[in-house]
Amino acid sequence: MEAVSLDINGKTYHLTVEKNWTLLYVIREVLKLTGTKCGCNTGDCGACKVLVEGRAVNSCLIPARKAAGKTILTIEGLSHADRLHPIQQAFIDAGAVQCGFCTPGMIISAKGLLDRNPHPTRAEIIEAIDNNLCRCTGYVKIIDAVELAARRMGEGNK
Repeated sequence: MEAVSLDINGKTYHLTVEKNWTLLYVIREVLKLTGTKCGCNTGDCGACKVLVEGRAVNSCLIPARKAAGKTILTIEGLSHADRLHPIQQAFIDAGAVQCGFCTPGMIISAKGLLDRNPHPTRAEIIEAIDNNLCRCTGYVKIIDAVELAARRMGEGNK
């Protein structure tokens, strides 16, 4: 057991974690932030994506203790009060949400991309979501949604 402090969605959590606990386990099972999904537990599907220090990472591969002291953002941290983040709204408006299982990871990957590159090309969007699997194969609408979000955010609708 190890005491850690995790900064998740702007809130600091002081926890005691087991050595083998992943960040995904802590987020979902300990903190009950269930928007981050567990799809494979091997880093292959991207359903568990979160932003750590602004980079989209598979939380199933990160030991929770290694995330201590880092800024972590989950899908729950994107919206504010009753207002969706522009990326979330773009996914709805573009019809990019099908079963919804991959959606949080896709949105987190898109946020990581758009934070560092507000005007990505279609190829850059495809590269950014490359490690995210959509079992419904809704990639065209997902890419369209990221393009829509980039346009809207560029217009100042943040």
